[in-house]
Amino acid sequence: MSSFRRISVVEIADAVQGGACPVDIAQAALDAADAYDLIQPQAWILRIPAREVLAQAREVKARLAAGELLPLAGVPFAVKDNIDVAGLPTSAACPAFAYVAERSAKVVELLLEAGAVLIGKTNLDQFATGLVGARSPYGAPLCVFNQDYVSGGSSSGSAVAVAAGLVAFALGTDTAGSGRVPAAFNHLVGLKPTKGRWSTRGLVPACRSLDCISVFAADLAGAALVDEVLTQFDPEDDYSRPSPPPPARPTAGFSFAVPRADQRQFLGDEQSAGLYAAAIERMVSAGGSPIEIDIAPLLDAAKLLYSGPWVAERTAAVETLLRDTPGAIHPTVRAIVQGGMAVTGVETFRGLYALEAHRRAAEPIWAAADILLLPTTPTIYRLKEVLAEPMALNANLGLYTNFVNLLDMSALAVPAGFRENGTGFGVTLIGPAFADRTLLALAERYLETFPMGDTPPLDLTPRKPGVKLAVVGAHLAGMPLHWQLTSREARLVTAGKTAPAYKLYAMAQSTPPKPALVHVGDGGAAILVEVYELDFEAFGSFVAEVPAPLAIGTVTLDDGTSVKGFVAEPRALDGASDITALGGWRAYIASLT
Repeated sequence: MSSFRRISVVEIADAVQGGACPVDIAQAALDAADAYDLIQPQAWILRIPAREVLAQAREVKARLAAGELLPLAGVPFAVKDNIDVAGLPTSAACPAFAYVAERSAKVVELLLEAGAVLIGKTNLDQFATGLVGARSPYGAPLCVFNQDYVSGGSSSGSAVAVAAGLVAFALGTDTAGSGRVPAAFNHLVGLKPTKGRWSTRGLVPACRSLDCISVFAADLAGAALVDEVLTQFDPEDDYSRPSPPPPARPTAGFSFAVPRADQRQFLGDEQSAGLYAAAIERMVSAGGSPIEIDIAPLLDAAKLLYSGPWVAERTAAVETLLRDTPGAIHPTVRAIVQGGMAVTGVETFRGLYALEAHRRAAEPIWAAADILLLPTTPTIYRLKEVLAEPMALNANLGLYTNFVNLLDMSALAVPAGFRENGTGFGVTLIGPAFADRTLLALAERYLETFPMGDTPPLDLTPRKPGVKLAVVGAHLAGMPLHWQLTSREARLVTAGKTAPAYKLYAMAQSTPPKPALVHVGDGGAAILVEVYELDFEAFGSFVAEVPAPLAIGTVTLDDGTSVKGFVAEPRALDGASDITALGGWRAYIASLT
């Protein structure tokens, strides 16, 4: 396990273009991902089969041999699972929402054209609603340096995959800070481009008017190279904007704004306060002149994202699911998006008016300074703290990030040291729209004073072994008894099917309605299931609650593997209806309404 190390986008691309074999690099990425699955399998929602990954790499090799210029030749990458990849499901961490994408997102098309090799799709806070990384049925990705702490979200899996050295870069998304907070906690570069600079076609929207696709990389050069590949106007994206010519690279001194001393909030985290002060000094060493400003307009604008009408834009993205199957949505996410149902048109326009006032009040920042330098977050939290108080602690992490997209700013998160608990602290360089290249240039000067290579060892504590359990009815996500799994911190492993050897029945006089799954061999069908993993203690307590005539036995899946699962005694079929032809319990419940 000690072999995990971060990999460089530029070094891999240069090596492959110089003759290194992309198949060997792809195999190394697969090996690293396999090994890290013993630590944090919850970083992924879907891993692409090895044969398909290696086929991508062989195609890159053939394209290079044919004389193509591939700026990302052989570079392994991952994609957050709210971004479409043709032929793969897009779930946004909600199995009931999942669909198979017919076409890849524009950004994925561009990366594959540039020679990058896709390894898989990563976990996230469901529907990209959250900054903690703990709101997913697939489990909570954790900080790579200390697994007691959250990884940051919503792009949690993407950050973990890069920070653990499984891929060289990963796409995230950023509406309220999701491409920056995980970068800080895991000691990464997180580039959130100007809205419209990168296409968002093929992205499941969180707030469509604010969403950005972002990138995590182990170093600044890697993020800059991905930016070069992805920056282009997309006429198929209504929110795409042509980028103006990049400004000249700063060559002399520059000014950077920082909050007044009384506005620097760290929520009691004195180590973060000290690390921010040190980052200011490093920026001075890089040639910058600090200017204290009043950031109240920024903080006021940030409040609009969740307490203003923009919450209704999140509701619009999941309205059908919220109306038809509200239980399929994570409870914390559901509580947020339900709030948008009550937002009126009048409130929406008042919010727009307030935002313009905040925008005007913030304009003097750019007259006074070239960039703004803020802590990425004021602090970090343990997973158990976030689970106990999900709303307030999540809001705390967005203190310095929520306003950026509302006010049409560009942002670049970079590392700024470590707390004593091993977790990363970061700062964010913020500029006006289309200042992206300026931010990259100034971050390069900053990082000359703060080399990124010195990091604590990864926390390689193996995950606790668990028991895989297939559920077929009332325990599915969104169904009445699903809470019996979530209360035990069950992790969704996969949504799949049984072997074609089962029949499914709707039991008579069962409250809530429950099915009976019966193995019949020949003449049976494949039935939709969800497979969860519970630790042994949780599994034991779960089994103790299963009432007759149901029981826990062994269920065979369509890939030939066997897991624990619901089975039924013969008396379960007394008066039951055969619903096998519907293929699963969700379809049966839908047929009732």
